[in-house]
Amino acid sequence: MDKIYIFDTTLRDAEQVPGCQLNTIEKIEVARQLERLGVDIIEAGFPASSPGDFNSVVEISKAISNPTICALTRAVQKDIDVAAEALKFAQRGRIHTGIGTSPYHIFEKLNSTPEEIIERAVAAVKYAKRYVEDVEFYAEDAGRTDEEYLARVVEAVINAGATVVNIPDTTGYCLPSEFGAKIAYLTNNVPNIDKAIISTHCHNDLGMATANTIAGIMNGARQVEVTINGLGERAGNTSLEEVVMTVACHKNLDYQLDINTREILKTSKLVSGLMRMPVQANKAIVGRNAFAHSSGIHQDGVLKSRETYEIIDPADVGVDESSIILTARSGRAALKHHLKELGYNTTDEELTKIYQRFLEVADKKKDITTADLELLVDSEAARHRSSIKLVDLQVVCGTTSMPTATVKLDIGGDEFVESAVGNGPVDAAINAIKSITKRRVRVEEFLIQAMTNGSDDLGKVHVQISHKGKMYHGFGASTDIVTASVESFLDALSKIS
Repeated sequence: MDKIYIFDTTLRDAEQVPGCQLNTIEKIEVARQLERLGVDIIEAGFPASSPGDFNSVVEISKAISNPTICALTRAVQKDIDVAAEALKFAQRGRIHTGIGTSPYHIFEKLNSTPEEIIERAVAAVKYAKRYVEDVEFYAEDAGRTDEEYLARVVEAVINAGATVVNIPDTTGYCLPSEFGAKIAYLTNNVPNIDKAIISTHCHNDLGMATANTIAGIMNGARQVEVTINGLGERAGNTSLEEVVMTVACHKNLDYQLDINTREILKTSKLVSGLMRMPVQANKAIVGRNAFAHSSGIHQDGVLKSRETYEIIDPADVGVDESSIILTARSGRAALKHHLKELGYNTTDEELTKIYQRFLEVADKKKDITTADLELLVDSEAARHRSSIKLVDLQVVCGTTSMPTATVKLDIGGDEFVESAVGNGPVDAAINAIKSITKRRVRVEEFLIQAMTNGSDDLGKVHVQISHKGKMYHGFGASTDIVTASVESFLDALSKIS
């Protein structure tokens, strides 16, 4: 199989993202994790850009054993001198030098000519070869560079000693078919192309970085320049995890990758945390929803066979397992699965009742937690054993009106309705219930569990009442705290008889 070299530029290109700067200690931590991940080349920084970057390249060179350590430069002798000095401790060092080749760069940015650019490119590669054998040349904005001219540049720098030629789609402009064709053109029209490795460096301005990179591989590129979580300038770079898992999933892409994929999620979380850049929930491979299922149809399929809706085994990228997320879209199969996980073995009849209660709550809450499920089961059990059932509850309260409650109860198949006032909606509802049941009871303890997950959370109420010298306990749960209070009072009241 052809080897695909993974060139990680998280510590250089991704670190250029505003707010994502790392100190030297943090960079070493990321570099060591990249080594555990198995990347082939780590671009450790741009030494000439700042003393901090220079020091980081030095210290990473000391700390890392297996990957090649690469330092970026412009096609400027001073930059190359500084990069070589920074790499002096690297077991395998690479200088990555280059210059713009598109008309936008040649005429507008560099105020130069095509021939002069080739001369500067060749001179930079030859100068870098004085320090290291491994020299990579980048043709900046190659994505918008004429193919014939680009082929001339590539041939010239390979003759000068470049071991890798980097073909960046710097602005993320190319379509996959265009970028693939550009790599194929170089493969077929540069006479000495067999003397160097073609590399891709694709940006994501139009959302096609990964697609362009895969197109490059399929047309002859054997190195891919990527970042963890796709971080990088503007809209970001090609995502390491997306390229690696695309190759792993498509067996017809018969390439060798030396990546330990089970380290992917760990690496993603480390970079996200240190760079203070959260990963979007629906990010491929490493987003928290990448292996989460909330649709009832999908959940049923995944519970029967993971492959129905997952092309990657979560464990292969370091995720413990798929997530069956309970929402209003979830079906009975998902609810039964979660209840079983909690140790509840329900009959079909019990499941039907709990599912109806679940849908009522799910329509009001964004997410259903394990604690919510336990409350639902407990509250449904309380309802089942209660001989007094709440049919309807209406309350009126506010700063300018007397709290009033109207309660409809089912007692032994007969319905009763009563209204009452109180010093609050819960007190008014309890007074109405007392009026219906004629029970002389006293509320001894009333406990509402504090909500911790937001204003739409389930409220849990425990009540203790006394009747003729005996104590009775009740329980209720609902997203409506008044309803939960009434349910708990009725649960306790039904135990008297």
